[in-house]
Amino acid sequence: MDTESTHSGYSYHSSRSGRSTRHGDRTRERHKASSKDSSRSERSVVINPPDSPSQESPVHNGEPLPGEPAPGGEPGEDGQDDNWGETTTAVTGTSELSVSQEEVVGLGKELQDRTQSFRRYLPLAVGLCVGTLVLATPLVFLLLPVILWPDRLQACGAACEGLFLSISFKLLILLLAVWALFLRPGRASLPRVCACRAFLTTLTLLLTMSYWLFYGVRILDAQDEDYHGVVQFAVSLVDSQLFVHYLAVVLLELRHLQPCYSVSVIRSTDGETRHYNIGQFSIQRAALSILEFYYRDFPLHNPAVLSAAKHRAAKHLAGLKVYNVDAAGSTAAAQPANGSQSRAMVAAAAKRKDSAHNELYYEEADYERRVRKRRARLVVAVEEAFTHVRRMKKEDEQASPSDIMDVREAALAVFPSMARALQKYLRTTRRQHCHSMESIQKHLAFCLVNNMSPKAFLEAYLAPGPTLQYGSERWMADQWTLVSEASVTSAVKDGTEFLLKCLDFSLAVTIRGVPYIRLREEFVDPKTHKFLLLLQSETSV
Repeated sequence: MDTESTHSGYSYHSSRSGRSTRHGDRTRERHKASSKDSSRSERSVVINPPDSPSQESPVHNGEPLPGEPAPGGEPGEDGQDDNWGETTTAVTGTSELSVSQEEVVGLGKELQDRTQSFRRYLPLAVGLCVGTLVLATPLVFLLLPVILWPDRLQACGAACEGLFLSISFKLLILLLAVWALFLRPGRASLPRVCACRAFLTTLTLLLTMSYWLFYGVRILDAQDEDYHGVVQFAVSLVDSQLFVHYLAVVLLELRHLQPCYSVSVIRSTDGETRHYNIGQFSIQRAALSILEFYYRDFPLHNPAVLSAAKHRAAKHLAGLKVYNVDAAGSTAAAQPANGSQSRAMVAAAAKRKDSAHNELYYEEADYERRVRKRRARLVVAVEEAFTHVRRMKKEDEQASPSDIMDVREAALAVFPSMARALQKYLRTTRRQHCHSMESIQKHLAFCLVNNMSPKAFLEAYLAPGPTLQYGSERWMADQWTLVSEASVTSAVKDGTEFLLKCLDFSLAVTIRGVPYIRLREEFVDPKTHKFLLLLQSETSV
């Protein structure tokens, strides 16, 4: 018993000494790491846990500051938990000036909306100011002599009064022309200023300032008494402004009407391609025209169809599993190969190459069969619903006015009979997210009001339509980015390429010049078309 007690006590002390030795090794390693960190950084701040020394005994780099008492504690408190950062709960207060992340995002979005609104209405404001200056300058030219020196002005004769009539009509025409060309709301927000508009605005301001300088030096300073000459001077200004407006019409409206380039537009996700002809444009104006064509001609972009194709390709790759049965230590279960996995997958893919097209063929055939089946059920359901509506319409003609059903109520009553077939068809074609129940009911009511056929109602759902036929939330009109190596204000030319990027797809644009066509004439003598037909009288009948 004594021996066993002695042995047990020895084991207990030896285990305590072993644990203390390991604890001391860990403590020395932590001191070494802290000394390395302090050597790398000359200045470090240690954030103590709640049980560590407070501000009354601050600690800098693990040592008390000079003049401060060393942090002391009881023997049971000298050891701290190494995981205090994970087990300590910090209680913080919320400042009255604190801003959440949602508020920061909201402020940024509000600032962006204000910037976009400013950029949208800035050209309109500039055009309004320039137009006001252009129209007011001739009137000011006529009024200043009458106000400043009316006693010394010569009488205005019949010719002068005729000039008054001329300048009145010219100003009216110029007002309508400026309103029609420059005071229109902008269709889009371009990344750069339009070079032609900037040139015309500068030319107009330069012309007006030149006339003002001449008027101030030769008429205001000299106080010219010839009022007929002042009126002619104002008429010449209006004529010059009309010619500038004519130049604006040529540059902004007529120059790009003649087609000079052929544009190829390819959508990156599904390869949908369209070709257009455009005239002399800058790159940013050509991009704007292409986007207008895109919303009119391209079918709606449907990511669900593309994700189905990716899922089919991933399923084929997921079916290839490579194992290395000759690896060391493999007994009952095979271990995955590491080095030769890629070569084995290539070999397996080559073996399955002959059968891959068969799988794709049968999969597409099965999909087309299901689409035709769902389409037939939908057509029958819609025809039955429209037949029921026509029969009820004939009955309503004989009923009292109080029993007649409204068109909206009729659409709501007929819609459940075709809703299930339409929903299944849209799910099969993966276009269920493009049509809401409210839009379908509205379209059904529109078809019933205008007495349309079932085929006219189904045309909006049997084939994908242009983007503008769907809700504005699918237009993504404010998500386009123009990517071009050349300056967007430079003119397009043969071989120009740029990219129009949206959220999940892009439009690749390639511009080719229309070739110079040389057409020749070949004269054909009308006498060469004459021939003689000889008939024998003894021919067999």
